[in-house]
Amino acid sequence: MKFYSRIVVTAGLVATVAGSAFAQPGKYSWNNLPQIELPSFRNDTFLITDFGAKAGGEALNTESINKAIAHCSQQGGGVVLIPQGVWLSGPVVLKSNVNLHITRAAVLQFTGNKSQYKLVETNFEGRKTVRNQPPISGTDLTNIAITGDGVIDGNGDVWRPVKKDKMTNGDWQRLTESGGLLSKDGKTWYPSESYRLGEERIDAIGPVDHAAIRDFLRPNLMVLTNCKKVLLQNTSFQNSPTWCLHTLYCEHVTFDGIKVRNPSYAQNGDGIDIESCSYVQVKNCTLDCGDDGICIKSGKDEEGRRVGKPSRYIVVQNNVVYRGHGGFVIGSEMSGGAYDIFVSDCSFIGTDVGLRFKTARGRGGIVENIHIRNISMRNIQHDAILFDMYYFTKAPSLAQTNGKVDIPSVTEGTPQFRGFFISDLICEGAGRAMLIRGLPEMSIRDISLKNIFVRSAKGADIIEAKNISLKNVSLQCASSAPLIHIENSGGLSFETITGNQLTEAFFSINGNRSGNIRVQNTNLSVAKSKAIFNYGANASMLTTIN
Repeated sequence: MKFYSRIVVTAGLVATVAGSAFAQPGKYSWNNLPQIELPSFRNDTFLITDFGAKAGGEALNTESINKAIAHCSQQGGGVVLIPQGVWLSGPVVLKSNVNLHITRAAVLQFTGNKSQYKLVETNFEGRKTVRNQPPISGTDLTNIAITGDGVIDGNGDVWRPVKKDKMTNGDWQRLTESGGLLSKDGKTWYPSESYRLGEERIDAIGPVDHAAIRDFLRPNLMVLTNCKKVLLQNTSFQNSPTWCLHTLYCEHVTFDGIKVRNPSYAQNGDGIDIESCSYVQVKNCTLDCGDDGICIKSGKDEEGRRVGKPSRYIVVQNNVVYRGHGGFVIGSEMSGGAYDIFVSDCSFIGTDVGLRFKTARGRGGIVENIHIRNISMRNIQHDAILFDMYYFTKAPSLAQTNGKVDIPSVTEGTPQFRGFFISDLICEGAGRAMLIRGLPEMSIRDISLKNIFVRSAKGADIIEAKNISLKNVSLQCASSAPLIHIENSGGLSFETITGNQLTEAFFSINGNRSGNIRVQNTNLSVAKSKAIFNYGANASMLTTIN
């Protein structure tokens, strides 16, 4: 069923269904945030030991835990209690009206015996596929929870490949001596021959022998599909084989006070992936991941557009993300769209990117009405703020093409980013303050950046963008390169921008499609020159007002 469609693409042209081509008014605002419903449960409690479970980490408790969950649900619901101890288990399947409660001194340890995980039809990276059964799963459920201060461990080290450059020499030596095998170039360790075979055949055309490559088909630690009224509260989830917590087509979901821990070398070790879900809140959580921290998705390419179910009405507040590829992320699988998302009072420490919005040609989908405020960042490896429509592809430079730009036709696969409002952000240390890079055929547009302070090596790059506003923005950069680099972008407003004295030029303006660049209340004399112009750009494109 198509939930969201705001444009129709016909004969390479974009036509609006209603309103203008800019961001449409959202249903919610900071004064009227989405309200997320919580599950409720009966007081009845069912101990897993009453169903034959044994602690100690040797006995496999898969059957006992699943019996307890099924019995609790059949009796009208309640709490399934995992008491103190280490409880070894295979896949656990949740049921409606059940709160799986893990006490603080308890560890639910999933087995490394891969034969316990059958191959199942599922969804990964925005597409239907076959993978190993998730350690925790639930489909078409209502009123479910995982609570308690205990630990759920996915035993991900037995599943994951590891790249040599992600580890110290000592750790790499210990890993390679433990078993497994290396890639031909010696730069990647595989846990098994089955995994290596799967990686070789990932792009093969034709039928796939899933059984032969089953080790390659790593499961997400938890997958909830088409569930309503979900609560994950206080529990620690760690060591996931791939993504840690994945909710798909769910409504009224709460992540409250959970912890996600994956090693820094964990390939695809995302923390929270919210895909095509409505009415979601993520609050008071701490994540330390090998990949994106809190990530919003909505399907991939034609399949995602056909399903057409966006992620919407989402509130993200009071969270901390360490390491990982991105702190708060949208994409790159966003073909069903995303809108009415509110992010505030979060800290990102040591992530590759702080705010990361990524897509590519072929995705399609609209991401709009994204509101972000009160963000603190420290030691960001690359960009503090990133908008990029060239994810996993290389954008051509004007230098390579001598200023000429190929402009493809707009199709249903052309993605759109528009209507982002970011304010009150501080970043102490980044590789670059920001990158805003759209496509020649579809600019990133309607972006407001207000009350921003970034201390970084490089300044800002604005490429193929329209209607971008920077107000009260301080870019303290170590590089002597131009503070703000612009390519084929227009409708740009800069008000009260401050830089440092090291800059050769305040602006570098490039491309004959740049223009209508307005600067006011800004001291351009901190740079040796106000602006330099290249590749068809000229001084008439820039207007300054004191």
